[in-house]
Amino acid sequence: MEITIHASFLPHTDPDESVKFYRDILGFEVRTDVGYEGMRWITVGPAGQPDTSIVLYPPAADPGRTDDERRTIAEMMAKGTFATIVLQTDDIDGLFERLQATDAEVIQEPVDQPYGVRDCAFRDPAGNHIRINQAS
Repeated sequence: MEITIHASFLPHTDPDESVKFYRDILGFEVRTDVGYEGMRWITVGPAGQPDTSIVLYPPAADPGRTDDERRTIAEMMAKGTFATIVLQTDDIDGLFERLQATDAEVIQEPVDQPYGVRDCAFRDPAGNHIRINQAS
């Protein structure tokens, strides 16, 4: 039996800005863009990897969340402490230069970590922490 990761979820605060970041800056393809009652769920993923996706979702959409929970999530998103995803590339310095030339918020320049990974970090338009590792 094999188990794969099919999709991860990251919240968005502005669907159009999120599409610009993931499609136009990271180069992901938009696979679906579904609207319902003024909210949007957008599925993006790397070209050539149709089985791996990120679903950008409106955090207020979950009917099980209380107003206090929604407020806490919004505060954590504003601080960039709510959600994280780790991506991988074979050219971290080239990708960093490309991202740095945009409006993407840099958290960390490429660094050789003591645990054997070279990585850098950005925030997406919603404040999500995007960490990028270099493939060895």
